[in-house]
Amino acid sequence: MKFIFISGGVVSGLGKGIVSASIGMLLKSSGFKVNHIKIDPYLNIDAGTMRPAEHGETFVTADGGEIDQDLGNYERFLNQDFSKENNITSGKIYKKIIEDERAFKYEGRDVEMIPDVPNEIKRRFYEMEKGYDFVVVEIGGTTGDIENLPFLYAAREVAREREAMYVMVSYVPFLRNVGELKTKPTQHAISELRATGIVPDIIITRSESGLDEPRLETLAKRCFLDDGSIFDDPDCDSIYKVPLILEKQGIMKRIRKHFKIRNHKTDLKAWKEMVKKMDRTKSKVNIALVGKYVKCGKGNHKDVYVSVLEALKHAGIANDVKVNIEAIDSNDFKTEDLKKYQGIVAPQGWGSRGVEGIIKAIKIARENKIPYLGLCFGMQMAVTEIARDLAKLDEANSIEVNPKTKYPVIHLMSEQEEYLKKHQYGGTIRLGNWPCKIKKGTLLEKIYGQNLVEERHRHRYEFNNDYREILEKNGLIISGTSPDGKLVEAIELSQKDHPFFVATQFHPEYKSRPLSPHPIFVSFIEAIKK
Repeated sequence: MKFIFISGGVVSGLGKGIVSASIGMLLKSSGFKVNHIKIDPYLNIDAGTMRPAEHGETFVTADGGEIDQDLGNYERFLNQDFSKENNITSGKIYKKIIEDERAFKYEGRDVEMIPDVPNEIKRRFYEMEKGYDFVVVEIGGTTGDIENLPFLYAAREVAREREAMYVMVSYVPFLRNVGELKTKPTQHAISELRATGIVPDIIITRSESGLDEPRLETLAKRCFLDDGSIFDDPDCDSIYKVPLILEKQGIMKRIRKHFKIRNHKTDLKAWKEMVKKMDRTKSKVNIALVGKYVKCGKGNHKDVYVSVLEALKHAGIANDVKVNIEAIDSNDFKTEDLKKYQGIVAPQGWGSRGVEGIIKAIKIARENKIPYLGLCFGMQMAVTEIARDLAKLDEANSIEVNPKTKYPVIHLMSEQEEYLKKHQYGGTIRLGNWPCKIKKGTLLEKIYGQNLVEERHRHRYEFNNDYREILEKNGLIISGTSPDGKLVEAIELSQKDHPFFVATQFHPEYKSRPLSPHPIFVSFIEAIKK
């Protein structure tokens, strides 16, 4: 069994997840069975209770795991599903060790940081190797952090028991005042890594402009590596070019040499064709993504809606158009500014902040016949807008937004009330794959071409069936429900009245991949083209 461990140096947010996904995809394209593990050193059990504006998007797996967005990159690049077991957090590790101690599984001896924590980490590594040729492990955080030390110690020990390779992704800053790239931060990061007992086999540098020859030579000398072990991953216009950039530099050749592998050529034909198609496209569509987590501090937060952004790009490739997506803060926009866009998307969200702005954007899309796609919260707010404006239920709302609303068109799922009373928030919402029955003759049926699908969910609030009849009388089409008909999963407006107005309680973005874009997003972009 072979392990490839990927760690990061200097700063977080380097793109270790994209590098990990790229290496995994290259291995899979070489004929290997590949599994991925994402390590998050935080003490949370999972990412489910974290603030989106701080942590970024929470990705949901088919089996209901709430995980860091990097797992979404793995699924998109490898075009395969992963499980909640593919995510290891410090919280999971310590919880299991304490439970075992309480159950006397350590037979009365001292339970200690070393060796018990690394041993539990390794146990989870080895659980994930069954049936695979490679396991690619991304160690979250930055080398030198206290939080990820136990994981680095565990990774170091794996080399004594399995075949292993260590990759360091590190930032090389460019100082404009002297016009020079600086390698010193990377040298210090690698020194920190060596202190854990790990000597990197490969360094992948990250920079805005790309590594030059003098800095390459400096890194090789100072880090005791040959030039063929240092690869450059500069900023580029698409993350889907990263595997091609690394492969062109010979990273698979280096991996094959390290593990003494022969007769495994890398076939990137389909991926290259996808990238070429993306680059050939000249026409462009402009889409407004109206959300409540657009801004964080002084900057725009690009990680909150990453699966939605990527799904729109996948659909653009399928439709031979470039998709220009502009994030609009639902707390601050002008009506006339929003009318200039060719499509409007309202993504996921929680709580009451920015809600009226989202409802206003939906009204603009509906009245001006701008193609609209609502996702989860975006469906709930679409129901609210239609209830207020078409059904004349003034001040209709979700009880999440206004618990005292006269017309609670969106209410709490029955089993959720007990969870909230007991303050049981983590892992208690409706998660993972659930079946959806699609109504015949609807746009949604045309999109899917079938009447029963499975989609991923992440929500606590639902459409209130008490208002089903009055809303349907006023033009709302319920196009998707649970198989028993009790839960509303998707809505739309007639194409006689609107070119494309579809909203889903589920998250189709989680299942979209560049080589297999989700049909709802493809249809949305298609409607914009028309």
